[in-house]
Amino acid sequence: MIGNFERLSRLLMAALLGSVMGFERGRLSWAAGLRTHMLVCVGAALSMLVSAYGFADVLGQKSVVLDPSRVAAQVVPGIGFPGAGSILLHGDVVRGLTTAASLWSVAGIGLAVGGGMYTAAIGATVIILIILAGIKPLERRFISVRQQRTIQLLVEHGSVSLDSVHRALGTGSVRVTQFIVQQSEDDADLDDVQLALSRVSAREFPAICARLEAMSGVRECRREK
Repeated sequence: MIGNFERLSRLLMAALLGSVMGFERGRLSWAAGLRTHMLVCVGAALSMLVSAYGFADVLGQKSVVLDPSRVAAQVVPGIGFPGAGSILLHGDVVRGLTTAASLWSVAGIGLAVGGGMYTAAIGATVIILIILAGIKPLERRFISVRQQRTIQLLVEHGSVSLDSVHRALGTGSVRVTQFIVQQSEDDADLDDVQLALSRVSAREFPAICARLEAMSGVRECRREK
């Protein structure tokens, strides 16, 4: 049985390790930031302490059979609730999956701290922080071949809709992440349409522009440089 000082030390360490990843997420203005990660980590550590030591006074009694690990085991599925809340849908683009994964990971760190596995908890924190902050520049460099591109269309009033754009582009991997229609300032009979497309490589972009230019009612197509 550990003492009260050791229990408090574990909770404080969980708050510290959780704050490290929470700061990394918070500086990017994600929904789950510093306080959320600290709370998840401390809560997971507390659950581990309760699971490991909370039933010590009744385990020795006659006819009492308990599995203390069951409390800690519920943390992993339970973290799906705040994790799902950090996932945001913008059109067809899902954002926040990495933050949800970091919440799930920080819960595991809290369990490790609560169980007294300090080396594993600190090591996991360092590794996860490297993944979150250190791998991102490499990801942007080598996976940015399929990126977001914008196109400006000058079309006849009411001739182009989001559905017609989807039909023109087909059912491929290209996704329209933004579709804005405004009346042209120069001609009331024309509309300015701004499109943002994701998952578009440099080789695919000219063909996509050609499909949009061929649409009925399109007067002009201005591509990004």
